[in-house]
This record gives sequence, C-alpha cells and structure tokens, in this order.
Amino acid sequence: MSSTERREQLINIGRALFAERGMDATSVEEIAARAEVSKPVVYEHFGGKEGLYAVVVDREVADLLDRIRTSLTGGRYRELLEEATVALLDYVDENSDGFRILVRDSAFASGSGSYASILSDIAGRVTDILGDEFKRNDLDARTAPMYAQALVGMVALTGQWWLDARKPRKPEVAAHLVNLAWNGLANLESRPKLLTGNDKDRESRRRES
Repeated sequence: MSSTERREQLINIGRALFAERGMDATSVEEIAARAEVSKPVVYEHFGGKEGLYAVVVDREVADLLDRIRTSLTGGRYRELLEEATVALLDYVDENSDGFRILVRDSAFASGSGSYASILSDIAGRVTDILGDEFKRNDLDARTAPMYAQALVGMVALTGQWWLDARKPRKPEVAAHLVNLAWNGLANLESRPKLLTGNDKDRESRRRES
C-alpha cells in the first residue's frame, strides 16, 4: 500500500470510529489495530488522533459547504430556501457518519472549523437573501441576520433529530420545514409540497453543478 493509499485508509477508519465513539473514546491503538499497522504509522501521517480528527472534520466541512453553495440555484426566495434545506438533509442522509462527527464534538478540530462555523457561513448567505427580500417588501433589513440565524438553526436542529428518527421521509421533512419558514404558524399549508422538483431532479442538478 502506497503512502497516499495508507493515509486514505486511516482517514476512513478514523471517520468510522469517530462517528461511532467520539473523539475522546477513540484511541490511536484502536485506529492502528483496525488498519493492521503499528501506532507509529498513525503518528507519522497525522501526529496523533487529534491530527487525524482534524483532517476528517475538514473534509466533512468542505463537503457540506459545497453542497449548500452549489444547491442555491433558484431565483426566488422560496426556491432558495427549499434548495438549502434539501441540501442539508441530503448530507445528513448520505453522510450520516460525517454529520454525527460534526454535531458531536467538532470543537476539537482545527482548520476549516466546526459545525457551528458551517452554520454561520450558511446563515451569512441567507442573510444576504433575506436582506434583499426585506428591502423589496419595505421591512427592516437590519433584522435579516436574526431571521437568518433562526431559519438556519431550525433546519440544523431538525436535521439532527431526523438523523435518528428517519421519519417522515426526507422530502416531507423538507416540505414541512419550508412550510413553517415560509408561511409561519398562522398560515401553515395542510399538505405542504416542495416546488423545486423531486429527489431525482435535485440529484441531477447537483451532479451537473
């Protein structure tokens, strides 16, 4: 196995262990044992489990941010809201181990940051969108950051809940989130549906972007 292949093997093993047990409960000995190498090999590549953990988190951060950024293709605010919501739920669905790592204890990581920093980045993008909408509707644009934090936090916390619940289905969860965000409690639709297409349509757009 080449040095590059060994590094990827250790990253994959570390990712699985960190998702299963967390940073503190995972040892270099266990990582090395699963890879069938000696502990010095792990230290040689990453300097220890903290270095390996940082690499794992950095990759997950980059993946999630890329999904969010490339998903925002709609022109109308509701479309953008739907796309960002589905992108986050797609990540939870397709990268459960990575999501567990980010929400559990990514404060240990360095580099591109933690789950909180990801949400902050997303909230900044939503702030810009809301600010434009507020101005067009004669609303106070200075409140846009607060509303952005509320919207992103709502979706993020629901994603954490859905990670284990897995019911209802993902499109239905997204539709209800957008329903609450778009219509508010006073004007909820009885049977909300997404306007931006089905799962296959969204997956096709994501691959093309």
